Amino acid sequence: MTDTQTLIENRPPSVATLFLERVEATPDVVAYSYPVPAAGGGPDEWLTLTWSQASARILAIAAGLMDLGVRPEERVAIASSTRVEWILADMGIMCAGAATTTVYPSTTADETAYILADSGSRVLFAEDATQLAKSVERRGELPELAHVVVIDPTGVDTGAADGGGWVLSLAELEQRGAAYLEKNPDAVTKAVAAQTKDQLATLIYTSGTTGRPKGVRLAQDTWSYMGRAIETLGILHEEDVEYLWLPLAHVFGKALLAGQVTSGHQMAVDGRVDKIIENLPVVRPTYMAAVPRIFEKVYNGVAAKARAGGGAKYSIFKWAAEVAREYGRVTQDNQRRTGKASAPFALAAKHTVADKLVYAKLREAFGGRLRGCVSGGAALAPEIGYFFAGAGIHILEGYGLTETSGPSFFNPEDSYRTGTVGKPFPGSEVRIAEDGEVLLRGPHVMQGYHGLPEKSAEALESDGWFHTGDIGELSADGYLKITDRKKDLIKTSGGKYVAPAEIENQFKALCPFVSAVLVIGAGRNFCSALLALDEPTILGWAKENGLDGKSYADVVGSEQARELIDGYVKRVNAGLQRWEQVKTFRLLPRDLDVEHGDMTPSLKLKRPVVEREFKGLIDDMYAGSREA
Repeated sequence: MTDTQTLIENRPPSVATLFLERVEATPDVVAYSYPVPAAGGGPDEWLTLTWSQASARILAIAAGLMDLGVRPEERVAIASSTRVEWILADMGIMCAGAATTTVYPSTTADETAYILADSGSRVLFAEDATQLAKSVERRGELPELAHVVVIDPTGVDTGAADGGGWVLSLAELEQRGAAYLEKNPDAVTKAVAAQTKDQLATLIYTSGTTGRPKGVRLAQDTWSYMGRAIETLGILHEEDVEYLWLPLAHVFGKALLAGQVTSGHQMAVDGRVDKIIENLPVVRPTYMAAVPRIFEKVYNGVAAKARAGGGAKYSIFKWAAEVAREYGRVTQDNQRRTGKASAPFALAAKHTVADKLVYAKLREAFGGRLRGCVSGGAALAPEIGYFFAGAGIHILEGYGLTETSGPSFFNPEDSYRTGTVGKPFPGSEVRIAEDGEVLLRGPHVMQGYHGLPEKSAEALESDGWFHTGDIGELSADGYLKITDRKKDLIKTSGGKYVAPAEIENQFKALCPFVSAVLVIGAGRNFCSALLALDEPTILGWAKENGLDGKSYADVVGSEQARELIDGYVKRVNAGLQRWEQVKTFRLLPRDLDVEHGDMTPSLKLKRPVVEREFKGLIDDMYAGSREA
């Protein structure tokens, strides 16, 4: 049996056991660092928790929940942004044998109430007064919600809020837990030892591009498996520093936590997206995970900065970007063919010059120590991936779903292939169905959808194969390429199939002004597109083109902007089949975002929502056309 098989097959039944093993192995190693805003608006102060210090708080939280009457598999919800207390609460819940229900902080009061009621959550960890208000507003609809624990109690009257202790602060919960442990010192360790692999550990509600979210039931064993599987990849080590800002209500973030427990590295935790650029030189991470939209924004931002520096500087950037893409492609091709990531002398010489002029500064902006980035949650445009690869920022793409506990595929660090999502995790299985759908089976697959047996049966076959809903291709040596969502494939009125994601990714890679693209054409006789532009980038362009001082809506409504984007549309069309080409397009009057409901909290486009919102523009594009 190989070391990998041993690690996977001999895994404990729960991630809580892995956590206790980690604390015992490296009690004095830093587990988490986190910012504390300085008084007076100065730079944040970063504090740390060792594994031993984190354990003391986690065991107190677990014991506090047990003292509140929470029993194994009962649900405890967390509605909070990404912060160290989220992690402590989550691990405390699982150490108590209960199950975490995740709620995005951006979720409306109505949907929060739905998730709390549907899950039957007994306790809610609410980040602050804003999150508390959502449950207070709907308390009458939540008879099973016995307590709310407020992480930041500023402005909240805890303990006496209702005279019955319905609301208490996290500090008060930990005090209760400490008192409980004085009387029952081994209560938590006994609860961990009693856990079984099939015991419910997490209910993650899919953010849902249509309709109500579904609760995905993930057992303790899925996280134990995920932790061990990530460990076998060998990409993270105890001395690494990982910057975590992703939403922990998303399965991607939860999977990262499982992986950290097995590797034992430090995690710098701060979910404030507007602080990423400021934090990177402070944290100086060696690894970071993100969704493709972040890498797209970084690329567009670098291009915009170069453009603002004048014609010469922008010309240098464009040259360096092309060199990076070519270098990324060539070295990866050579790695695949010969096992060595080499480049011809002339290209290597150009790359050396470009590195001094552009790439070194880009790497320094990431903190100067970044060994690699993990990208997941959606497809990364290959041109963006090759650019970063050539610039020395290696983006390792992975693939997975909420229903598979996060990543099921991952690119090997030493032989990654841009445009693919890598190879399957050890201990899992994959096959491609006759219609091209990717099917997965293994210990990482969900138990089913909470309270939805018919939906569960649709997704899960009796022999354990899970239907992902994604169309993909598997190479001879095991690399998977996702081509589209099965339900998102477009069939034109002429009977031709079009994969919109591939076209959309080409737009985003080619045009630095584009923020979001929606290709349309189902049942139509040609394809069209709605395009949202990146506001800072297009306003920077506007200053240089006689539109300075104009609003975003005015700029995108101008003929100059239309001509600019039309040039990129023609360049994309040149590489497409006739039936795939975008015959017409409209620029949206605003960018697409989570706040307007255009995107899920994990930044996936809600196609039906956007199509409904901008139906008038779509109808206008097809006005007068002959539909089959």
